[in-house]
Amino acid sequence: MITLSTPVRFLKGVGEARAQVLETKGILTIEDLLYYLPFRYEDRTCLRGPGELQPGEMATVIAPVLRTEMLSLRRRSLKIFHAEVGEGRHRLHGKWFNSPYLQRIIRPGQYLALHGKVEEDAYEGGLQMVQPQYEILPNLPDHLFDSGNSLEVGRIVPIYEAAGGGRLTSRFFRRVIHSVLESLGGMEDPLPSVVAQQIGLIPRWEAIRNIHFPPPGTRLAGLDQARSPAHLRLIFEEFFLLETGLTLKRKKAREMPGIAFRTDSRIREFLKKVLPFHPTTAQKKALAEIVEDMRAPRPMHRLLQGDVGSGKTIVALQAAVIAIENGYQVAVMSPTEILATQHCFYFRRLLGRSGYNVVLLSGSATPREKRAIKKLLREGAAQVAIGTHALVVEDVEFKALGLVITDEQHRFGVMQRRRLMQKGRTPDTLVMTATPIPRTLALTLYGDLDVSVIDELPPGRLPIITRQIPVEADSEAYEFVRSQVALGAQAFVVCSVIEDSEELEDPKSALQTHELLSKQIFPEFRVGLLHGRLTAEQKEKIMQAFQAGKIQILVGTTVIEVGVDVPNATVMVIVQAERFGLAQLHQLRGRVGRGRRQSHCLLLTSRQQTEVAQQRLAALERTNNGFEIAELDLRLRGPGEFMGVRQSGLPTFRVANLLRDREILEHARRLALDFFEAGDRQELARLVRYIKENWNRRYGLVAVG
Repeated sequence: MITLSTPVRFLKGVGEARAQVLETKGILTIEDLLYYLPFRYEDRTCLRGPGELQPGEMATVIAPVLRTEMLSLRRRSLKIFHAEVGEGRHRLHGKWFNSPYLQRIIRPGQYLALHGKVEEDAYEGGLQMVQPQYEILPNLPDHLFDSGNSLEVGRIVPIYEAAGGGRLTSRFFRRVIHSVLESLGGMEDPLPSVVAQQIGLIPRWEAIRNIHFPPPGTRLAGLDQARSPAHLRLIFEEFFLLETGLTLKRKKAREMPGIAFRTDSRIREFLKKVLPFHPTTAQKKALAEIVEDMRAPRPMHRLLQGDVGSGKTIVALQAAVIAIENGYQVAVMSPTEILATQHCFYFRRLLGRSGYNVVLLSGSATPREKRAIKKLLREGAAQVAIGTHALVVEDVEFKALGLVITDEQHRFGVMQRRRLMQKGRTPDTLVMTATPIPRTLALTLYGDLDVSVIDELPPGRLPIITRQIPVEADSEAYEFVRSQVALGAQAFVVCSVIEDSEELEDPKSALQTHELLSKQIFPEFRVGLLHGRLTAEQKEKIMQAFQAGKIQILVGTTVIEVGVDVPNATVMVIVQAERFGLAQLHQLRGRVGRGRRQSHCLLLTSRQQTEVAQQRLAALERTNNGFEIAELDLRLRGPGEFMGVRQSGLPTFRVANLLRDREILEHARRLALDFFEAGDRQELARLVRYIKENWNRRYGLVAVG
């Protein structure tokens, strides 16, 4: 007897070899197989005879096979299996390329169902179907055929994505899944009955059956748009289980004992002295929310979200001061060495006079440097540790870690943040991101965090003027750079690759561009080069020279995308801008416009652009609003690619789609919160038990406990 947890290799018609192919699609068990859903459907309910067909239409035909043969096209070494079907004087030619095995399967005298596009046959005359779906039908008296028993015709037919380079076809999945549904007979329904009844959802088992084999009368449009009753039920279920799990996780985290930091008048006065400028209203609000969390006797779990240049780092630094003044240490984890180095400069500049010891720990530090830094942290002689993932290495120990700040969290794995938190006794956690995340995505990605948003720029900042310039007219862009640098400003020039590549057509590499600019176009200026292959020491030296004004034009790759802060830089030139993603372009643009002078972003673009690239570049010209840009980026790329699923910990949904189903997500979230607070306690206990048993496997997230 099979169950949902039965490995698929034990199914009839699967076996070890096919099970290995299925594993590449994430299909290990019967439950995985049932959640391998059709990506589209074909309406094959209207059965036709060969005499009723018209060229250009999609049709399903049932007719006897009259003859079969193998055809050869000498010029192309191509073999075609040809089956002629028909009755009376009406004929239809079915043709399959490179399928000699069909000679053993399709033979004269059989009844055949064919589904495909009807075309005129230039070789045989009459009509043909090329590569049609087929099914061999039972030979019944009087040519009668009960299509209700067929998986291929007489119904709305599910179409699955093939696996193993086409070895496991849509036809294979139909047959195996149908067999499983017949054998299984039912499955547990985790959704509380009161919730399902409240919004009129069908039972889970009915939804699974109907999503694979829609019953008569199902609307094709509803299936293709994932709005059939079966789809709606399974989408809601996924979101409801996720949101209940996040609620449980959030509740457990807030029940743990934490550090109740004090914030007396002495600390408040110290914070005022540290601030290099008067904070914005949004910064004050975010800090107030953080301070309230830090004063509570439970761990803080907060996301600080803000556009590039909005001043998140100074807010995080003030939170760090509170922790240090209470006798605790602070860890700041950044995704790149350049960003970690930038944070280290910033923290040392503002905190150094107070006697705080700020250390930088990165992968490129020498063994001797690492040992010395680790000793300082272990003994409590360093108050702030700033670094990359090197901070989570096992032998990094803190004497009293009280606050963990993670910058650009979506670039780390979820477990890295957790490992850093485990180096203290339930420290407070502040997660920062300069990648604006649409509300729909934030609800899921950071559903266990409270959210603070900095939605205004520091006073005096001017919107960056962005415009496209054809790459053939790059002299116009460089003349503009010359005029700005001559006035005392600085400029970035960003390329998509470090060096020339045969794989890319006409790449403008950083090395090539640096050579051109330094020797031919700007011989009068000091032109620097920054890219990812340099050592940390080399990068730091170049950045220091650029910040000090010793380098006037900095050529680089996307290594400068995050964290580079040079207020005197007023021009960003992005070479072959159509090669970059929208969020990346916005991040690069955010490296300028940090002072009080008008800044410009020049997009050097090819005339040969995809439609998506055109939309990206037009959006960048139209707006500086990071949240608006993030919404468009989400629509263009989809949720998984938008965040980078593996890096972010974004759930891998099996039915739901965060972009398409955002309204269902918000509805499921509200009902999940309500049920968690006021639902039947027995039903809630059953739901929690189901989530705990399935959480990691279903969503790939940290266990709820």
